[in-house]
Amino acid sequence: MVVASFLFATMGVCVKLASAHYGAGEIVFYRGLTGAVMIAALARWHGGTLRTPVATMHFWRSLTGVSALCLWFYAIGNLPLATAMTLNYMSSVWMALFLLGGAVMLGGARIDTRLVAAVLLGFVGVALILRPTIEQDQLWHGLMGLLSGMVSAMAYLQITALGRVGEPDYRVVFYFSIGGVVAGAALATIGGNWHAHTLHGLALLLSVGVLATVAQLMMTRAYGTGRTLVNASLQYLGIAYSFAYGVLLFDDRVTWMALAGMGLIVSAGLAAIMWRSGTPASAVATTPES
Repeated sequence: MVVASFLFATMGVCVKLASAHYGAGEIVFYRGLTGAVMIAALARWHGGTLRTPVATMHFWRSLTGVSALCLWFYAIGNLPLATAMTLNYMSSVWMALFLLGGAVMLGGARIDTRLVAAVLLGFVGVALILRPTIEQDQLWHGLMGLLSGMVSAMAYLQITALGRVGEPDYRVVFYFSIGGVVAGAALATIGGNWHAHTLHGLALLLSVGVLATVAQLMMTRAYGTGRTLVNASLQYLGIAYSFAYGVLLFDDRVTWMALAGMGLIVSAGLAAIMWRSGTPASAVATTPES
């Protein structure tokens, strides 16, 4: 999981660099294309099948997952790297909020006040991050980053449902990648955003796809064989890696208030995960790459 978190953060660097040459739709398209080819090759190598009896469930999982991915890549391209990563990692807090909403709607379910505290703590962290690190003209980008975390949480509900019907991880990842190809192509075409390639640009796109796919497989392996809470905790190392990358490579301005906000979001996410420790591992992953 430590390595997977590092690879996801490194992928974020490649996305930010690629954003200077390509639109978010193009990056999503090539990320999905690379992932689909890699997963299809692995499935063939191991004798697996990509045919699925639950195509509709894969459609909804891909719709939410790819939407979150597009929003996340957009935020990475327009915000300090650590800020974009942290806002996306709010997904665990959003999950807690969804659970609270479900408890209220059901009426008879008991509301866990610890989850309420975790949600409030997470949004205080968001306020601290958005206030000092995002200029007025970047507020829209910040909202897109925050929305990516919320939509990611919706995608995890779909992943949980797919796991319950016995769909293997590689098949979930494959159809998610196919969804990225379709959605990315549509976004790039509608926006007139297809760009000519250079060797540098192609290298960045290939790096995004390979890093994301390898990290995704490593993360799936970690959740399948390790302790859920430990893995979820280690996954937050991605924020630390992204912070280091942002300062060293992009001269990102990060204040003490922003660091405090990141700390609150990490604490809120870990608390939400801990108090939902009975939830299946597939629902606890905290990036849209899941």
